[in-house]
Amino acid sequence: MAVREILLLGNPVLRSSCAKVKNFSEPEVGAVIADLRDTLGAFRSGHGFGRGIAAPQIGVTRRILFIHLEQEFALINPEIVKKSKRMMTLWDDCFSFPDILVKVRRHVGISVAYRDEEGKRRTLEATGGLSELLQHEIDHLDGVLAIDRAVDPKHIVLRSEWMKMKHNEKGKLM
Repeated sequence: MAVREILLLGNPVLRSSCAKVKNFSEPEVGAVIADLRDTLGAFRSGHGFGRGIAAPQIGVTRRILFIHLEQEFALINPEIVKKSKRMMTLWDDCFSFPDILVKVRRHVGISVAYRDEEGKRRTLEATGGLSELLQHEIDHLDGVLAIDRAVDPKHIVLRSEWMKMKHNEKGKLM
């Protein structure tokens, strides 16, 4: 449909709790999914990274995500229904603050209940990178940003400084 502007840190829409989709056949739902797909594709082309995007990042306060990994798919009204006790710590980034990296703790595995584009109930078991990605994107739907999940204030850094540290320490990350 259209490549949309990605809202940046400070825009109040990013702090909004999103409304559930109730009517899966309404044209807006398909249009938002198409815009998320196009916007994610454009960001990936321009920046060389990006795996998912949430509707509030394009100014739409609906509970819709779009993921691009080995395949592309939308998740409507996603909800984490189970979380592993085991946690992982990693550097996270975000389209809404592309020059910042944040060290966060996330669950190693989660189960997500959601609806697909036709409104069918689905469940997705996710571990590792997909688990982290879904937790990040679902946070967006609740107005929570990765910087809110920083392990501490010292672990919010500019991407350029992180790259210097990574190269200066011969691959040893903070």
